[in-house]
Amino acid sequence: MPRILANHHVLAVHDVRRSARFYVDALGFHVVAEPPGWIFVARDRCMIMLGECPDDRPPRALGSHNSFAYLRVDDVDAYDDELAGRSVETIQDLADTPWGMREFGIRTPDGHRLMTGQRISDR
Repeated sequence: MPRILANHHVLAVHDVRRSARFYVDALGFHVVAEPPGWIFVARDRCMIMLGECPDDRPPRALGSHNSFAYLRVDDVDAYDDELAGRSVETIQDLADTPWGMREFGIRTPDGHRLMTGQRISDR
């Protein structure tokens, strides 16, 4: 059976350069490609493809929480510590969940929700 090798997220943003700076400076990603109208950032096996859409309604204005990106990491406590003190808006503090994950949530400057977690059983 074919295997899924990586996880990519595609996010519409108003200012692709400003957004990419957040992923690089605050979240520890690096720029891997800059096709016209896009900047792709990556960290380990995760890529986020930021597409410049200046006329789209910002996610913060949608009033919905039915979609978000979720990153699985091997040490959620260390990543939470890494982000501490950086310009990151926390929307959910690091905590154990009833579904067996230890996770925290942030909101990007564009308003996208980004959850990060680790299986409690993997700690």
